[in-house]
Amino acid sequence: MSDNVIEKNDNDGVVTLTINRPKALNALNSDVLDALGAHLDELERQGDLRLVLLTGAGEKSFVAGADITEMRDKTPEQARAFAAQALSTIKRLETLPVPVVALVNGFCLGGGCELALVCDWAVASDNAVFGQPEVLLGVIPGFGGTQRLPRRVGPAMAIDLVTTGRKIDAEEALRIGLVNRVMPQAELAAYAEELTKQLQGNGRQSVRAAKQAVHDGMDQDLDSALALETSLFAFCFAGDEQKEGMSAFVEKRKARF
Repeated sequence: MSDNVIEKNDNDGVVTLTINRPKALNALNSDVLDALGAHLDELERQGDLRLVLLTGAGEKSFVAGADITEMRDKTPEQARAFAAQALSTIKRLETLPVPVVALVNGFCLGGGCELALVCDWAVASDNAVFGQPEVLLGVIPGFGGTQRLPRRVGPAMAIDLVTTGRKIDAEEALRIGLVNRVMPQAELAAYAEELTKQLQGNGRQSVRAAKQAVHDGMDQDLDSALALETSLFAFCFAGDEQKEGMSAFVEKRKARF
């Protein structure tokens, strides 16, 4: 495994993971998945973790897809194992207790789109291109695209994208709800810096509880989900963050979390 297929930068609990195969447009292969798994081993143990930012090296591509050269000659059994590796790895990214945000710079296709879909939200450069073009290669999405995409954009739009293989620009991705914001590529770094400041000013445990409430509640009926929210709301009152946050509000000062 190459040591630098994913670069990691940690700034006081704000971790940036950069997929670093720019000559291959940051395509996902087994080395990248192994490296991501190794970084996740560290992140899952990191007590001061606040935010994970995921992006691709260079200006052309977030992730242009899975590596076709590696996949081309796989048997059905090998293809199943590759998909299982990808699914289990990116699921771990999805279930980190802190916000995970994709900074999409350029191509976000196939496995790249599926990787962005496991992030809590995505911000795209205005030159970003999205799509699930697997049918053009004689296969279907194998890293969760047929399941997470309809949950994000609705079944009709998802079927449109996965059966035609068409690509969409950043503005259409914004319109259908695939991304949260679109901005010039040069502004992505400033957005990441502002987001970091926002989250560092919030209670760490309350941010984690808010994410848990949304994620876990989505798979429950409404009454069960509301009971989950109530439990997590009450849990917040057991720690120091609630006391500091509310005291700061009453005393008209900035909270010190």
